[in-house]
Amino acid sequence: MLFAAASSDVRLSVPADDVAEPELTILIPTLNERLTIAPFLEWCRAGLEKAGICGEVLIVDSSTDETPEIALDLGARVLHTPKRGLGRAYIDAVPFIRGKYVLMGDADCTYDFREIEEFVAQFRAGYEFIMGSRFKGYIEPHSMPALHRYFGTPVTTKILNFLYGTHFSDIHCGMRGMTKVALERIELESQSWEYASEMVLKSVCLRLETVEVPVRFLKEPEGRLSHMKRNGWLEPWRAGWINLKAMFLYGADFFLLRPGLALLALGLLLALPVTFGPVSVGPVVLSINWMLLGLTLSVLGLQSFYLACIVQVLYHYSPETVARRLRLFAYDRAMAVSGALLAAGVTLCLPLCIRYRQFGLRLPYGVSGLANHMAATGLLLLIFGFLTFSNTLVLHAVRLRVRPRLLRPEESPLACKIAS
Repeated sequence: MLFAAASSDVRLSVPADDVAEPELTILIPTLNERLTIAPFLEWCRAGLEKAGICGEVLIVDSSTDETPEIALDLGARVLHTPKRGLGRAYIDAVPFIRGKYVLMGDADCTYDFREIEEFVAQFRAGYEFIMGSRFKGYIEPHSMPALHRYFGTPVTTKILNFLYGTHFSDIHCGMRGMTKVALERIELESQSWEYASEMVLKSVCLRLETVEVPVRFLKEPEGRLSHMKRNGWLEPWRAGWINLKAMFLYGADFFLLRPGLALLALGLLLALPVTFGPVSVGPVVLSINWMLLGLTLSVLGLQSFYLACIVQVLYHYSPETVARRLRLFAYDRAMAVSGALLAAGVTLCLPLCIRYRQFGLRLPYGVSGLANHMAATGLLLLIFGFLTFSNTLVLHAVRLRVRPRLLRPEESPLACKIAS
């Protein structure tokens, strides 16, 4: 038995009969799974042999029972980590993965790792992210709580599909695969249950080659209590909430970009035509009050659009998208536009300022006219100028500090040079 020290809180134990050059790493977080770890590792060996692939099992363990000793005796590598969340277990494991492909799941014998050949086939076909689907496969009776099967998983899956235009059937399936390069590219950040949604979201945002495969989901072995049940009846609701949070955070631009442009267009349609006085549209007269509504919508819309651009640069999911945003916010041009907007805004506000002085630094009640309308548009342009100036600074500051994501091997500059 060999031991390799990694850091003060992470330590790798290597079995005596370690696999030399695995093509596949089966990556499994464990917490007190002494009842199931032995049969699970037997399933893994059977699955690897059936799929015809050389693989290793890497257990990320924070148990207080005999789980790590059993796993090590049965030929698995064991990464000892503190108990700090399911997502964090995958983050800790990344530097220790040796396989080209990574298959993830649970050690509770609910996912059938004797049947992994479809994952292997899809990996070798070139797919980068392979989602298991219990709903396309087999769900043993009484294996999944009704709340999860008929409400939690379908609802959150439909929300994600709606938000991102995807077609997943089971985003919470714990059995899923990724190439090691893809796992490194997504730069997993979630510490807890939300890792599942983060992986799916980033696979979409990074445009990974993705496919679903059916999996078998079985009842827990007699005597085992799931981690959901161990943490109390509120845990499923908490898991659902933090998964929704992940959907919103890692795809924030969805809620900002197109809605922002829609608000901006509607606001400008209400505000600009009234710049030089009321406008009649059928029975409706657009006047200063409609103009103020348009001003409000325009400001909200423009700021939402700018924030979406900043988020896209911050996440750096797509080099092409980042390049487009930097072209849109080219520093010299953006500063010139900001200055022009500010100057135009001041010009349109001047007539009202002159009237204000003429009336003895007050505007009597009931006095209105062209100057009021022009001033409202002037204020809109002043706000636009300031928002353009400030958001340009923030976007370029973010660009200076953000590290680009890893590229696929074929997208690297060296590979492109060789290909050319």
